[in-house]
Amino acid sequence: MIKVAPITLELNGVRLEPLAPHHADGMRAAASDGELHKLRVTWVPAPDDVAGYLDLALSTPNRQAWAVIDAASGAVIGSTSYHDIVPEVDRVEIGYTWYAKRAQRSHVNTSCKLMLMRHAFDTLGCAVVGLRTDGENFASQAAIERLGAHKDGVLRHHVARRNGQPRDTVMYSILRAEWPRVQAHLEARLAHHAKG
Repeated sequence: MIKVAPITLELNGVRLEPLAPHHADGMRAAASDGELHKLRVTWVPAPDDVAGYLDLALSTPNRQAWAVIDAASGAVIGSTSYHDIVPEVDRVEIGYTWYAKRAQRSHVNTSCKLMLMRHAFDTLGCAVVGLRTDGENFASQAAIERLGAHKDGVLRHHVARRNGQPRDTVMYSILRAEWPRVQAHLEARLAHHAKG
């Protein structure tokens, strides 16, 4: 049975620090970069709602949240989490992930996913890592599929968006047996990015 606990992870100049109240100012700055909170299909806090976001992230059972940090500058550039942790079946999901606009379309997301999956499979001993996204968030779906995740299906009319409208949720997973292939793929993507 897995046991998830706060831990700091670092790779390729990106550090994942357990999310804490002292990250609030950096989170506000990151959330302001690109006004991502205005996107209907993501859950990025508005700069003036970072305190509420932190409270929810830190008080939600079965969730371990991280601040995504640019290791060189120490600046917060986003956040990500393990959530819907089910120790009885050795499962975590990776989600609540968002990045400041300046960190998007860079090595940051691939580095974070590699760190979180390595920790989940190789350290915690997870049997499966899940991912999910809004049925209308096609960019997120494409990014998850590029990771090598298996599309499990769609939960229709699953949860409410921030605006109260119902959303479909697209579910993905990676099984432990699939992890070596996915890990090799992510490492190759990072090597290609380093050359570019």
